Amino acid sequence: MGQLVVLLRPGLLGFRNRLSLNHGAGFKKPLFMAGLGVFFCVILFVLSARVLVYFQSVEMIGDLLAKELLSMVFLTFFSVLIFSNIIAALSTLYLSKDLEFCHSAPVPLETLFTARAFSSFLNSSWMALIFAIPILGAYGYVYAPGVGFYVSLIHLILAMGLIASGLGILLTMTLVHVFPAQRTRDIILLLSILMVVGLYLLFRFLKPERLVDPEMALSVMQYVSALKAPDSPYLPTHWITEILWAHLIAGSEMGSEVFYLLLTWSTALTLVFVNIWTASFIYQDGFSKAQEAKKRLMGGKRILDLLICLATKPFKPDLAVVMAKDIRVFFRDNTQWSQLLLLFALVVVYVYNFKVLPLEKSPLPLDFLQNGLAFLNMGLAGFVLAAVGVRFVFTAVSAEGTAFWILRSSPMQLGRYLWGKYFFFLVPMLFLGMILIVVTNNFLQVSRFMMLLSSATMFFMVFGIVSLGIGFGAMYPRFDHENIGQVATGFGGLLYMMVSALFIGAVVVLEAGPVYLLFMSEMKGRSISSLEHGYMVVSFAGVLVLTATAVWKPMGLGLKALTASKKRK
Repeated sequence: MGQLVVLLRPGLLGFRNRLSLNHGAGFKKPLFMAGLGVFFCVILFVLSARVLVYFQSVEMIGDLLAKELLSMVFLTFFSVLIFSNIIAALSTLYLSKDLEFCHSAPVPLETLFTARAFSSFLNSSWMALIFAIPILGAYGYVYAPGVGFYVSLIHLILAMGLIASGLGILLTMTLVHVFPAQRTRDIILLLSILMVVGLYLLFRFLKPERLVDPEMALSVMQYVSALKAPDSPYLPTHWITEILWAHLIAGSEMGSEVFYLLLTWSTALTLVFVNIWTASFIYQDGFSKAQEAKKRLMGGKRILDLLICLATKPFKPDLAVVMAKDIRVFFRDNTQWSQLLLLFALVVVYVYNFKVLPLEKSPLPLDFLQNGLAFLNMGLAGFVLAAVGVRFVFTAVSAEGTAFWILRSSPMQLGRYLWGKYFFFLVPMLFLGMILIVVTNNFLQVSRFMMLLSSATMFFMVFGIVSLGIGFGAMYPRFDHENIGQVATGFGGLLYMMVSALFIGAVVVLEAGPVYLLFMSEMKGRSISSLEHGYMVVSFAGVLVLTATAVWKPMGLGLKALTASKKRK
């Protein structure tokens, strides 16, 4: 036990050091992040409570819907935890930089594995488990159970995390025993993305918009049966749901609660010992395979060279070399290009949503509804682009890694470097933005004026979104990352998303007044006064000024931050 504590202590000390950075100044970021987390939890709690109150008002099937929702919540978090633990276990057990030092320490292999498995469990489970509390707490608020519900909730969430972690680690050890760890990472990543894409497309093609169709009201019970969560008495989520539901519903039978409780914890503890026992046989062999060099696929070299030639042709030789390097690194790293599958699925589903909207059954005038949705679609498409930008544009500077010193010591000016990155990402982001707007507006069959307005707005909005990504990425770089995906989840990525949301919202608000005046004047057949014309001119001019500020200000701040960093070095 003493050796286990020694192995876990560096992680705890590192966490404490991050909090105490700069003699307490480092508390600002954790407190800010904690405040955002609490705010999100409160919103999630309020929304969940409102849904449950609505379910309670539905006769006959209200409790059934609430129970099915509880089962779906546990099933969703359980699936997320398994995949999170698979990815975390692969890095923690096989690919971390400190593993060679740990394996050279005079400790038993089982103790080392237990410490690394515990770290994997904490790193991959704490966020999902914490964000499950508001949803489950809403059940306690609405149904007002006894103290036993909250006691059961705490230890059952822990048990579910242990079961998910045990399954994820066991699957990871098995895969690494068969394949090298580098190849296993690619396999797991592709399978995870394909599964997420498949589940997302399946949910979308179930057409939940049928809920707004009055013709479906006569088959409520059939619809409830179709919504029934994929449950099984062999799943831990079923055991946990039955235990908690027995506490929530007064007068329900508690006879099976003890059986499900013993079954849940016996499964969790058994998986802990099975993993330790399995690790004693195959973990060392898997770690040895992890040291093998990753094989590179040489196919497609001509296509890649052609793509690099076309993409870098507008740039001068010094910037062209940097952009060519970025493209090669992007396609060599499967964790980068394979995420395009997920991006493609999100775009397809987003566009498909507008194709299946039952607009003709709405009580509102069709023209007004079509153009109103097209106007709101500008904001939604902007948020989609910001989500893409936080993963690819915001990480552009940090992608240089520890080799950023080469750029700092080169004669290339940092300003040219940042603006080169800006124009490099601007073209594909403009293409994606125009696709989202034009295709969805065609499905909505909007007027020509609304098509031109939304297309022009999205065109200028992309300039600001890309600039915010490059600028904030330069202000909050992270060159010592082990995985480029970690950069987008930090403080800078969160700040970029918040500022981008404010920018997009401000553009939509500024244009809302003029668009409303134009719609109403067309519907009522009246002319627009000179005062209203002046208001529209000021509003659209405000959009241009805001966009120009969003383009120049972040780039200037990013350049200033990188220049100051260069001087300190």
